[in-house]
Amino acid sequence: MDIQLHSRIASLDAARWNTLAGSQTVLQHAFLDALEQSGSVLAQTGWQPCHLALDGLAAAIPLYLKAHSFGEYVFDWSWARAYEQHGLDYYPKLVAAVPFTPVPGPRLLASTDAQRQQLAHGLQAAAESLGAGSVHVLFHDDDDGRALEAAGFFLRSQIQFHWQRQPDWRDFDDFLDALKRDKRKKIRQERRKVMDAGIEIVRKRGAAITEADWRFFTACYANTYDEHRSSPYLNLDFFLRLWRSLPESCLLILAYRNGRPVAAALDLVDGDRLYGRYWGAQWDDAGFVPALHFELCYYQGIEFALEQALPVFEGGAQGEHKLARGFSPVLTRSAHWLRHPGFHQAIARAVHQETRQITYSINELVERAARPTSLPSDPER
Repeated sequence: MDIQLHSRIASLDAARWNTLAGSQTVLQHAFLDALEQSGSVLAQTGWQPCHLALDGLAAAIPLYLKAHSFGEYVFDWSWARAYEQHGLDYYPKLVAAVPFTPVPGPRLLASTDAQRQQLAHGLQAAAESLGAGSVHVLFHDDDDGRALEAAGFFLRSQIQFHWQRQPDWRDFDDFLDALKRDKRKKIRQERRKVMDAGIEIVRKRGAAITEADWRFFTACYANTYDEHRSSPYLNLDFFLRLWRSLPESCLLILAYRNGRPVAAALDLVDGDRLYGRYWGAQWDDAGFVPALHFELCYYQGIEFALEQALPVFEGGAQGEHKLARGFSPVLTRSAHWLRHPGFHQAIARAVHQETRQITYSINELVERAARPTSLPSDPER
């Protein structure tokens, strides 16, 4: 097994990488390269690229050496505290993921189960060579999960909320008709508030987006972080690079009042899914618009998915309020391996108990959903 680590995605052949990655936008070579070239992802931000390649580039993993746990959406702060309380260093750690992106998909980019097994063991070898105390594979798919579990990783479950189109839904009214009466009424009221506030909404994709649009969106995006007393992960250079390299993957939704933009949301598109990503506002003198967030982040995305016959609109991490707006609970996975055998066993036991609680939570969420739905697959498997 020939394992090599690469400090830049640019050192790996883009066509071969994309063949391994498939159609998912956030796994494309250009997306990961935009993160690095823009300075959003590098050692100084705590995300040091060390992409793993097997036998040249027969298989691969998007991989980062992390000095913290920000931007992952799978939370392990309590694990880090436990290490600290015992006088041990939790960081650095290895994370196989798409930075700042809680989108489920393959992480062990391979064409066979044997290669996935090699990659799983390669992650453990990489941790040893880099001095990382643990490995975390975030939002992986089922094929990855089987290979990782066989290599000694324990699996963890989380809940996201995805909108799933039904075959008989032709438009937004069909979608509304499938909801419970009170949820249907609430959505209509929210959309009416936006209309009554004099808001005009424009969806732009690909070449229709301008640099001025991106500058406004980036200001909105940064403002959202500022309001939460945090710093944005991404910058204008990243968004421009993304747009220039993957234009048709970008859907920008802009809200105007009296001809001036006041808010924006960015979604990403690939062959069969829409992904809700970022939103923000720069209010004019007329101030805040109730329910505009729901309109830009959910209802416009649902309308677009219906128009494009996309089967799934992923709403992003967390957010039980999505239930009332037609989204359903979906299980996502992560896999973890800790070099310290005592901590590995103790945390694995705690995660097993956490998974049992998630089973109860899923049942409760399904009962509260805006439309009748079935239970996701059993997290205990």
